[in-house]
Amino acid sequence: MRARLTLSIFLAFGYIGSAVAKPVTEAELRKHVEILASDEFEGRGPGTEGERKTLAYLENQWTKAGLKPAARDGSWYQPVDLVRRGPKQATVQFFAKGEKLRIVSDDILVVGKEAEYRADRLPVLFVGHGVNAQGKVVADVKGKLAFLLADDAEFLPSEMKASRNRRLALVDAGAAGVVSISGEQFDFPLYRRAILSRPISWAARDKRADVEGVVSPQYMVALVTAAGGDWDKLRTAARSTDYAGQSLGLTVDLNVLSDVEPIRSNNIIGKFAGRKPDSGAVVFMGHWDHFGVCRPEGDEDRICNGAVDNASGIAVLTEVAKRLGKAKFDRDIYFIGTTAEEYGLIGARAFAADPAVALDQIKVVLNVDTVAIAPKGAKVAIIGRGKTDLDDDIEAVARKLKRKIELSTDANAFLQRQDGWALTEKNVPALMVGGSFADLGKLEAFLKTDYHGPNDEVVDTLQLGGAAEDADLHVELGRYFADTRKYKPKKAEKGTGE
Repeated sequence: MRARLTLSIFLAFGYIGSAVAKPVTEAELRKHVEILASDEFEGRGPGTEGERKTLAYLENQWTKAGLKPAARDGSWYQPVDLVRRGPKQATVQFFAKGEKLRIVSDDILVVGKEAEYRADRLPVLFVGHGVNAQGKVVADVKGKLAFLLADDAEFLPSEMKASRNRRLALVDAGAAGVVSISGEQFDFPLYRRAILSRPISWAARDKRADVEGVVSPQYMVALVTAAGGDWDKLRTAARSTDYAGQSLGLTVDLNVLSDVEPIRSNNIIGKFAGRKPDSGAVVFMGHWDHFGVCRPEGDEDRICNGAVDNASGIAVLTEVAKRLGKAKFDRDIYFIGTTAEEYGLIGARAFAADPAVALDQIKVVLNVDTVAIAPKGAKVAIIGRGKTDLDDDIEAVARKLKRKIELSTDANAFLQRQDGWALTEKNVPALMVGGSFADLGKLEAFLKTDYHGPNDEVVDTLQLGGAAEDADLHVELGRYFADTRKYKPKKAEKGTGE
């Protein structure tokens, strides 16, 4: 009778899952990674057969874990509409005083917003960094082709340092075209590869000029010189905090054909319903997508399989779900697999814009990405350290697992490069926790070699020791944050969007 009573108490309070859960093993993680990063899944590109297979696999695995579909329509899936664009054919002809300029260089690449774009005699303007020290567009760019310096300028506000934000400011100001001038930070071959890969954008926020592209500095020198100008003087003038742009005395004829492909992709969302749904929610997140078939025909290996980035993270989420599904908790626990992270955190931004759970009810978001880096025994780093009031809670849970803590804020260099940032921007406490970002030397070695290429695939030396320990850590973090007795949010929380 005593044994039965004790078991009943354990079941009633949700302790039984905690008592019997087994540690996550490397073999369990490897099995998922081998499937998700196999050639059969074609690199998990959004809108491809690889996406269909990936989501079917996750729906099957997450159902077995006990998760229930939790998108807003009651299904597993939150649709995310995307647009893929790439260059097809373009003629770009510059004129000075009505005379054609003959520049012998292919270092200009442009793509249209629509499949076809044609314009004659557009005025051409050099806008320097595009905005002044207050982040405002000073130059009159309306109806003109603007050449924009891509490299950052120290005088700019932090939110305008990225060339993307300055490009959008020029679009808002009415620029007909924006062509970025590559530099030391973003060289022309890098830009060119990115454009030729036919990148994806979020249809809901697809703000673009009629034509956009990139040129090399060498092309700009040739163009400005052919028009009778001095490139060095232009660059020097652009350092002014109130630079208003300068006409290059040129016009341009454009005839641009582009591949424009609408894509329907999906986030996948599952939920463990809590016993106290009014007590908030815990969210686990990781992106399922990668770059798909990423190399041209004729290459020996054309698939970017994304084993580390991020089949490993999805494997961890799946095994965490299987452990947490064995118990009942106070708070709801959501698991979200996001799409198009590789193209600018699009799936996470789509969730933040139309969440399946009210954002003010989320107590913590734990994003899991690129975890197959660190060996067993790695310290625990926090991406987002100091940005929330959760550091002490995270560390306490980690120390109970005898994990050492990386106390520096070095990992925060990756804060805006992961899905959690899309929630941080909405003042939701979102963190990445684990060993992969504790040793930035190991991480940088991956980023400089296999990252985003065909070599990020399953090999015998794939490091899953640290990933297994991180999975166990996330199981315990889930138990902690989903328990209203263990975690009581402080009344006044720090702003996370600073």
